[in-house]
Amino acid sequence: MAAALIVRDGEILIGQRRPDQPMGALWEFPGGKIEPGETAQQALVRELSEELRIEAQVGPRIIRIRHNYRHGGAVDLQFFVVREFAGEIDNQIYQQVRWVRLEELPGYDFLAADRGLVKDLAAGKLL
Repeated sequence: MAAALIVRDGEILIGQRRPDQPMGALWEFPGGKIEPGETAQQALVRELSEELRIEAQVGPRIIRIRHNYRHGGAVDLQFFVVREFAGEIDNQIYQQVRWVRLEELPGYDFLAADRGLVKDLAAGKLL
């Protein structure tokens, strides 16, 4: 999976999953699955176009996280910084999207796989 840390003016974009989705109502960073033949960066450009209708310029990978969920599932997440994009955010999949200050991130109920990253971002690490 590839996910974007979309930052602008000291804020980062987060999305809340719809109630009908697995782990509904939890918050996450935009992104998705890497399809066969795609690099993580290519997947992220495609996912952000589909989910938010933006053309992102994907920057460097910031961190890679492997997380094992209690129910037995596992996820391998690669997070990339996105500081530039063309177009206006047009939410296609989330219940809602929000721009929030990094220090406010811990106030949102994130997916378990993202929680360590959220703490680091709020503490001023990584970005």
